[in-house]
Amino acid sequence: MFSFNICEHNFSHVHLIGIGGISMSGLAEILLMEGYAVSGSDMNPSLIIDKLKTQGANIYIGHKSENIEGADLVVYTDAISKDNPELIEAQKRGIETVDRGTFLGKLMKNYEKSIAVSGTHGKTTTTSMLATILNRSHLEPTILLGGELDEIGGNAKIGSKKLVLTEACEYKGNILKYQPTMAIILNMEEDHLDYFKNIDHIVATFAEYASGIGEDGYLIINIDDGNAQKVIENTKCNVTTFGLNGNGDYVAENISFTSEGYPKFILNIRNKEKYPITLNVMGIHNIYNALGSIAAAHTYHVPMEDIIESIKDYKGTHRRLESKGAIKGAKIIDDYAHHPTEIKASLNALKKTTQNRLWCVFQPHTYSRTKILLNSFSESFYDADKVIVTDIYAAREIDTGIIHSKNLVNVLKEKGIDAVYIDSFDKIESFLLANIENGDTIVTMGAGNVYKIGEALLEDEKKAI
Repeated sequence: MFSFNICEHNFSHVHLIGIGGISMSGLAEILLMEGYAVSGSDMNPSLIIDKLKTQGANIYIGHKSENIEGADLVVYTDAISKDNPELIEAQKRGIETVDRGTFLGKLMKNYEKSIAVSGTHGKTTTTSMLATILNRSHLEPTILLGGELDEIGGNAKIGSKKLVLTEACEYKGNILKYQPTMAIILNMEEDHLDYFKNIDHIVATFAEYASGIGEDGYLIINIDDGNAQKVIENTKCNVTTFGLNGNGDYVAENISFTSEGYPKFILNIRNKEKYPITLNVMGIHNIYNALGSIAAAHTYHVPMEDIIESIKDYKGTHRRLESKGAIKGAKIIDDYAHHPTEIKASLNALKKTTQNRLWCVFQPHTYSRTKILLNSFSESFYDADKVIVTDIYAAREIDTGIIHSKNLVNVLKEKGIDAVYIDSFDKIESFLLANIENGDTIVTMGAGNVYKIGEALLEDEKKAI
């Protein structure tokens, strides 16, 4: 069975296939800081890869069997296929190979405490909220994020061995490879249905995950989620709940919003303590994210006055309702939302602060998600005045022709939503430039590369000045 003691250096050279990914790059940073030789490969250059190169990683663009030369451990992502030449060569040579989830689970064992943030939505935001709190605390955390956070200068921060904080994705049951001392579960909805059979399979996976937390560990869970009780019933650890409906340990009461759309509320802790909380990020969904973060930090004895100050200072990660600039008097926002619930929450938050029309440029993410959740997607765009849908971002999948972005546009039109399909980013930029007005808000939305549209528009604006 694979094990990894980061201090013993039983492996000296680790090769990461897919090193440019947001999670793999964080692992690479930790290994580099701990004195390991690190190499890796990815299909495309990126700023993340440039950063890793400056830190000492040897990185190849493209996958070739010779790239693994010298490695005695190969780590690969879920996106890597079994016929990857580097993976095949490693197995041929008898080099130890391990998937990213397994490696992360073993890495977490090297820390006294470990916090894993999971759920269908909000993982990156909640992890980064909690990172902001813990980074200013006595706990000296090591942090692995699924996004870029200015507070820590990127997506990873190397701290002490006291505590590691990481996201924990449920895809392919990866959460079952982790046994954190504290697990935060934000919500459980249908997603990753190319792996999971249905919502019951998803909930069962979370329940099995919770059952693996030790009796002296902690489960922090959103009690407003309809399946939370099924998870709670399957764990022996200490359970702390949070929510908006009055029956949790950490409850948000008297919710209101500032003119900028930022939530304010009274935090009620077990009907014993009450504190005023102000957030600096939009949307009611971020109240849930904040409650999970606050409950976790408070459980690990961070003083409440420090938590309140840190959570107020938190302004979000890149690609989460991120303000990018303005063109022709229209604000440009970028958001990572790619699941129907996330889209609905983000558009609802933006609608509250849009002076004129809200434009949503949406790039669906994966064919399987688009097909299986098509009806749910059709209910997610009501707060947008104009919707532009571009081609599906394939990610790890192959286009079999079973679903197309035009199918989504058709169901949106049936719901009375002003939607149009445009097949290229250049055409979308031209369409927006010809139609946007002062006071509009444009949000580029999706987990792929749709953000490039906003960046191109802003670049054109600079050239025009």
